[in-house]
Amino acid sequence: MTTETPVAVAADHGGREAARARARALTSLISRNGAVAVLVLVVVLGTILVPTFGKPDNLRNVALAASFIGIIAAGMTFVIISGGIDLSVGSTYALAVILSADFARYGSFAAVAGALAACGFVGLVQGVIVSWLRLPPFIVTLAGLTGIRGLVYFITHEGNDHPQIAGFRTFETLGTGKLATIGTPVWIMLVVFAIGWWVLNRTPFGQSVQAVGGNDSAAELMGLPVKRTTTIVYVVSGLCAGLAGILTTALSGGGQEARIGDSYELQAIAAVVIGGTLLAGGVGSMVGTLAGILLLFVIQNLIVQGANLNSYVQQVVSGGFLLVVVIVQAILSRRASTADA
Repeated sequence: MTTETPVAVAADHGGREAARARARALTSLISRNGAVAVLVLVVVLGTILVPTFGKPDNLRNVALAASFIGIIAAGMTFVIISGGIDLSVGSTYALAVILSADFARYGSFAAVAGALAACGFVGLVQGVIVSWLRLPPFIVTLAGLTGIRGLVYFITHEGNDHPQIAGFRTFETLGTGKLATIGTPVWIMLVVFAIGWWVLNRTPFGQSVQAVGGNDSAAELMGLPVKRTTTIVYVVSGLCAGLAGILTTALSGGGQEARIGDSYELQAIAAVVIGGTLLAGGVGSMVGTLAGILLLFVIQNLIVQGANLNSYVQQVVSGGFLLVVVIVQAILSRRASTADA
């Protein structure tokens, strides 16, 4: 006499595992590609409902405006995936703007190299403190935010000096040039994101960043260079903020105020989170961040084009949208945990 009970149990167990796998796959798909889908939907609806939004000139302006913070957000993606945070990028960006304009008197190379070196050094110092002294990234980079901003005010004599580029410098074409009618900063942003995607998904360093963000203790037991990886992501963040600042100077010719870049760190973090990168670390996407920053600027542009409302309303809408994204992320994380249980 035979019994079919073990077969039924095995089949049921297999069904549950398949359901869990599908739930995890769906959660990952939504988390990684949700911002892209929403961006496409918003652009389509905006083009239909607001006639001026879909004009090529307006779309080019949106992309150009987003490119500077987008480059900052690319570096921030690495930091957040590694489980950290960088609140100093707005001040670092301002430092690059001031230094590149000031160093331009010595030529284009000095303007670019000097500003990048300073911003990379800022990231290095913060990365070493976070990784080797094991201090909280929030505190370390908050100190960087205020300290670097103070340095900017010192260089500009309490904000009274606004360094300008005297005459034309070759590096200004990085900000003012165009390729296929699209501003050069937009193409540079796309190149930065392409390199970031390749590093994150196709190199051992990118795997280390994700492993450290997932569980740094486990990554250390696996023999991964946790301290070195953590240090490098802050250097990357500093260099990206520096590049964005250089492009701003190249576009404007200098003359920016010392407070430029205020709240840029918040916008960069918002773009990263909207793009599906978890603040807890370990999970993130460069494509998602790119969609996140474009989505923020598209929404702001639609508010201006469609309702002609001021910047305060833009901030309220952006904050509300970010809150919704965080809530959705929390729900997806709980769903993934339930699926794994």
